[in-house]
Amino acid sequence: MSVRLRPLQALKLWQEVGLATIRDHGVDLSARQAVILLTIYLEPPPHTVRGLASKLGVTKPVITRALNAMGDLDLVSRRRDPQDRRNVIIQRTVRGSLFVEQFGDLIVECAGTLPA
Repeated sequence: MSVRLRPLQALKLWQEVGLATIRDHGVDLSARQAVILLTIYLEPPPHTVRGLASKLGVTKPVITRALNAMGDLDLVSRRRDPQDRRNVIIQRTVRGSLFVEQFGDLIVECAGTLPA
């Protein structure tokens, strides 16, 4: 299925989703944090700090800072890989799963209000 939006509609959708997220959910993720979170939830695990850094083309400290913020919100958790203690495995949480599902619903809802 393909969705066609004009650039102004796409920007309006992004704005509306951002506003609704801040107002209704109280969770204010940066664009980087949102991309990392969606990567964790939309792509099959396992996810590691090293793997995410490589995939997204950023440094490991960038991923770690984002995970710290998202961990404080209980959107993700971390544990050491028992097979290779150097690796940190990122795990999904119930709260994070619910947030991502509601975020998807919010996008659909906001898209339905776009002017033609």
